[in-house]
Amino acid sequence: MASPSLQRGRISSTGNCYVVTTVTAGRARLFVDTANAQEVIHWLRASDDQGRTESVAWVVMPDHIHWMFYLRQTPLAIVMRTFKSRSAKAINQLNKTQGALWQPGYYDQLQRDERQLMTEATYILTNPVRAGLAAGTNDYPFAWCRCPPP
Repeated sequence: MASPSLQRGRISSTGNCYVVTTVTAGRARLFVDTANAQEVIHWLRASDDQGRTESVAWVVMPDHIHWMFYLRQTPLAIVMRTFKSRSAKAINQLNKTQGALWQPGYYDQLQRDERQLMTEATYILTNPVRAGLAAGTNDYPFAWCRCPPP
């Protein structure tokens, strides 16, 4: 079960920008496998295509994701539940496995102004560099941002 402290003070406000972080169950490094990472990316994009979100940036790290998006008409909890369940089902089918893919819950942060938004987008894009997975922000295949890179 997710920690109740993750939900304390959480608001779901249409039109606002959020950064969410969610982690794989047991911090399993599932997304070092390109097919698994691409499946997660598919479901991030599907959320935009289906009108739930408007993504600004995302990165799929080996055992977690960071995702920045504007919330459209769907509440935040439903966006995350839909993304996590659909991506888990698809990855379990792909790998002929079953069980939990994601840890329960997620961390979210409402972006309050343009400066904070740019700071967070930069953090997301430089995450693979800090982790030693890429030399530069343009070198990691599982990251995307609609803003210019830092």
